[in-house]
Amino acid sequence: MSIDKEVEAKKVIGKRKFTTVSIPITLYNRIKNLIQGTGFTSVSDYVTYVLREIVAMHEAERTEEPFTPEDVERIKEKLRALGYLD
Repeated sequence: MSIDKEVEAKKVIGKRKFTTVSIPITLYNRIKNLIQGTGFTSVSDYVTYVLREIVAMHEAERTEEPFTPEDVERIKEKLRALGYLD
């Protein structure tokens, strides 16, 4: 998206800025049906909620250590058994 179109696509509501994201109309309709009778007042509210949850989950995974201390010990044991560590 060009910068001009990106600036045009942004909306300011209060002090919060928004931009438009396109999804297939069939998915929009499925979400619209899904949120009926829930506390979500719009498809945008629901999609924002879901995306925040997913992004937070991925951010948390990035900050976690890739191996637990137990994993590290098992790896060291295997490397010792192979003669790579003393």
